Amino acid sequence: MPQPGTRERAPSPRRAILVRSLVTALVVGTALNVVNQGEYLLAGEGLMWGRCLLNYLVPFCVAAFSAWQTQRQCRPDRTPDRPD
Repeated sequence: MPQPGTRERAPSPRRAILVRSLVTALVVGTALNVVNQGEYLLAGEGLMWGRCLLNYLVPFCVAAFSAWQTQRQCRPDRTPDRPD
């Protein structure tokens, strides 16, 4: 709750993109790790850390880039692209 006489700030669009991208990466990355490495984990072979990292990094990058592009295209000051 804001203090009397102060205004509550709206969350930054960049922060919103970051948070949504992190949540997406956690959900999708975990699912990818279970699918791609579940067999090895059940056999007691452990994680392949490079693949584990990529399974989280790729969904984060895709989610962040697509959100950024959408935000960029929906700006009110932007003129629509015109084919040459």
